Amino acid sequence: MAKQTILTQEGLNKLEKELEQLKTEKRRDIAEKIKTALSFGDLSENSEYDEAKNEQGIVEARIAEIEAILMNVEILDSESLTTEEVQLGNKIRIKNTETSKESNLYIVGSKEVDMKAGKISDESPIGKACIGHKVGDIISAEAPAGTVSYEILEISK
Repeated sequence: MAKQTILTQEGLNKLEKELEQLKTEKRRDIAEKIKTALSFGDLSENSEYDEAKNEQGIVEARIAEIEAILMNVEILDSESLTTEEVQLGNKIRIKNTETSKESNLYIVGSKEVDMKAGKISDESPIGKACIGHKVGDIISAEAPAGTVSYEILEISK
């Protein structure tokens, strides 16, 4: 059985939108590219055709991946979230105990990670270390440069 994917409602909406776009616009664009490439004749030396078929394979693989995720998805119930201890779906503010640098992070499932937006996976070193801890706790996470300690300053929904 496939592993269940946990998503926020926002993450689910984003995947559904991407799937719709791939199935409609992207498929139509690729079909047009293939049609144009076929009009050039000899397929054995037709790089446009090869490129379009390659792109088609990538798009179809992504469609299959999204459909598989959506078949076994659990939506995170934000109403049942608490702020007693860090859990999937919480927003947290942490402080590096060495540098005093603060970070705002959002703990999400692995399919929603977006480092630029501060969304980290519950399976990442920091996410995993924070899960189950309370405000004021000091946690340690393995980083490429070694072990880093953080203090949990705030937990919110």
